[in-house]
Amino acid sequence: MGDLWHNYKAAWIAAAVVAAGLMMSVIIVPEDQQAVVIRTGRPVAVYNPYRAKADFGQTDAGIHLRVPLIDKVQRIDKRLLSVDMQSQQVLSTDQQRLNVDAYARYRIIDPVRMVETAGTTDRVTQQLEPILSSVVRQELGKRTFQSLLTAERGQAMANIRDLLDREAREYGAQVVDVRIKRADLPEGALESAFARMEASRQEEAKTIAAQGQRDAQIIRADAEAQAAKIYADAFGKDPAFYDFYRSMQSYRVAFARDGGAKTFVLSPDNAYLKHFREP
Repeated sequence: MGDLWHNYKAAWIAAAVVAAGLMMSVIIVPEDQQAVVIRTGRPVAVYNPYRAKADFGQTDAGIHLRVPLIDKVQRIDKRLLSVDMQSQQVLSTDQQRLNVDAYARYRIIDPVRMVETAGTTDRVTQQLEPILSSVVRQELGKRTFQSLLTAERGQAMANIRDLLDREAREYGAQVVDVRIKRADLPEGALESAFARMEASRQEEAKTIAAQGQRDAQIIRADAEAQAAKIYADAFGKDPAFYDFYRSMQSYRVAFARDGGAKTFVLSPDNAYLKHFREP
């Protein structure tokens, strides 16, 4: 065995060097990662890059080669990453101070740009955190507190996502979703908010009641005007009959026995009884 080593020492060393070189040259890229090959500080290749809707097993994952001792491999997660915003106070348009806590989900879609601009995904997260806080304050500051309790909140989230995504593209990232975890009033402000909402509703109710009374007066005045016109037209057509009809109505009211006997003392020639003297 010793003779074999001495006789083929150079061959054994060469084989060991080749084997070590091959081991250092081979990189294995799993499905959930993308690898960027960096040579002399610059990205030169990307293995298993993100492709939207790519089927499992149809990607570039697997075994790849690099130049040992020269090429550096940086692995980047293909899965969704998150950036959390620290709780911040936002002033809404109805002067409500809200404690807002939000987060965003993003992924790296351009690993070369990410390496050139940020270097690592951790630095991308650090860059996006203040931007997320800024766009949340900007968007929610244009809305009322009540709008965040309605379907309008979804539109606000979409606007925040679009604004954040525009900035994230500079780092090779794509913002997938933005969500508000909490949007609460500060301590002691809830009661005052309810009081203001109640006062607003009462004021709105008073306004509606006043408008109803105004409309009722207009309708009543129109009806009285139409009745007066009808009476005037009837009187103009036959004044004698109109006078007789009105007198009969007056007699019905005056002489009705609604709970007891009535006594009237009138002279025989009283004008009120003229229709009783007519043939």
